[in-house]
Amino acid sequence: MKNCPYCGWSHVREGLLFCEECGQPLTTDASVTLPTRDLKSSENINGAVPTWGTTTLSKDSTIVLHIGASEPLTLPAETETILGRRDGASVRLPDLDLTPYGALEKGVSRIHASIQRKDDTLMLVDMGSSNGTHLNGQRLVAEQPRVLRDGDEIRLGKLTVFIYFKG
Repeated sequence: MKNCPYCGWSHVREGLLFCEECGQPLTTDASVTLPTRDLKSSENINGAVPTWGTTTLSKDSTIVLHIGASEPLTLPAETETILGRRDGASVRLPDLDLTPYGALEKGVSRIHASIQRKDDTLMLVDMGSSNGTHLNGQRLVAEQPRVLRDGDEIRLGKLTVFIYFKG
């Protein structure tokens, strides 16, 4: 048992560095060097399984897009979702119309990009857009699929979209 040198509180637990009562350090000797706990690289302190950055999409996962401050959009669990904007003259229409998010003003093409689901992986493909598709700041080559990760930033022209995997 160790008493706090500031408030006198008696501590039963071993290894405490600060008083649980007043918050002051339990040692007044500045020359004392306390050891740093060695964490194994695979050890997760709080036991949670991190999802940010994962490329794996489970069967029950949903795909959520965040565009600015608007309500998040949930994508259907289809094999492909075409992103773009609608206009009256287009014959081919996108699955997800981004017109309400300023798509025309921000340079989004009518058929801009697609998000393709292949088994447990999502791919982003630029469909030959005029103003380009960027993934985390890197411009995509048209028709070349790139793997999407949870938390990625997608830029269609100048329209920024964040993608998250839920579930």
